[in-house]
Amino acid sequence: MTEQGRYNFRAAAFVGFIVGIVDVLIAARFLGKLFGASVQSAFVNFIYQTSAPIVAPFTGIFGDTGTKTNTFETASLVALVVYAVIGWGLVVLIRIVTAPHGTKPATS
Repeated sequence: MTEQGRYNFRAAAFVGFIVGIVDVLIAARFLGKLFGASVQSAFVNFIYQTSAPIVAPFTGIFGDTGTKTNTFETASLVALVVYAVIGWGLVVLIRIVTAPHGTKPATS
């Protein structure tokens, strides 16, 4: 590894992993609502219950469309974008803060 590319890779990877999990949960929620997945299913119920607090801050920004069973939940889409941007920002911050002084983090 060159001096130019050193930063705390593990911290950046950890943040990426957590954001990935959050985004997968939100995407599963969005698809479940869109295709009308049954809440009687334990897996679907788990996804909805786990992702509800993550999506809650974005509820009501835009109206949801669809039928009672099939919902295009815009809050989930907004949450996906916001959490991805926050994760990207944290990774960049980790790279900046943990790079040795006088070096430029490698571009990816």
